[in-house]
Amino acid sequence: MLASTIVAVGTRLPEHIGIIPDGNRRWSEVRGMPKEKGYEHGIESGLALFKLCRQAGIKEITYYGFTTDNTKRPAEQKRAFTKACIHAVKILSTEDASLLVLGNSDSPSFPKELLPFTKRTTFGKGGTKVNFLVNYGWEWDLNLLKMADSARKNIINHIKSAEVSRIDLIIRWGGRRRLSGFLPVQSMYADFYVLDDYWPDFKPDHFFQALHWYQEQDVTLGG
Repeated sequence: MLASTIVAVGTRLPEHIGIIPDGNRRWSEVRGMPKEKGYEHGIESGLALFKLCRQAGIKEITYYGFTTDNTKRPAEQKRAFTKACIHAVKILSTEDASLLVLGNSDSPSFPKELLPFTKRTTFGKGGTKVNFLVNYGWEWDLNLLKMADSARKNIINHIKSAEVSRIDLIIRWGGRRRLSGFLPVQSMYADFYVLDDYWPDFKPDHFFQALHWYQEQDVTLGG
């Protein structure tokens, strides 16, 4: 089934989809490979999903690359997921996208290769807004570590991800039922669809399943 066919039949599309690409390490383990090998196999999945979203008319996509908590993992895993994120961002920069890499760029864990992408840049014809979270932490985003108590009352003006819009649908691979700190402000009213398949095993049908499920949700935003 083509994405254009879904649009033609009047599918109510989410404007912004959040992507949590989990299960890379478990994917490697079941194949008898070192845990870190799974990350490189998820790059192609990310590009395939971007193209499906673009064809379907999704306006904004946010990929969860790696978190500040992930950097506590063994060195070989950290190197692997950092390298995969660099590769993925550079591939996306060859597509028609408005691209922003968001994360704590002051930390040594932030790859210097991605510093040029920390300001939103349009590539090709643009059109699809893509956010890629790299060395992202919710406490860093909400600026809680340095924020005065008085400022916490007006937190929306202080978050570092203020440029990222509210998320309609979050899709998580790997079977886990948790946000793992993913954009807590923008995710407040997001519908959350979980796939048991691991991210490197991405199939186009995963995307279509999530869109079909989204049709059945009562989106009221609390109203």
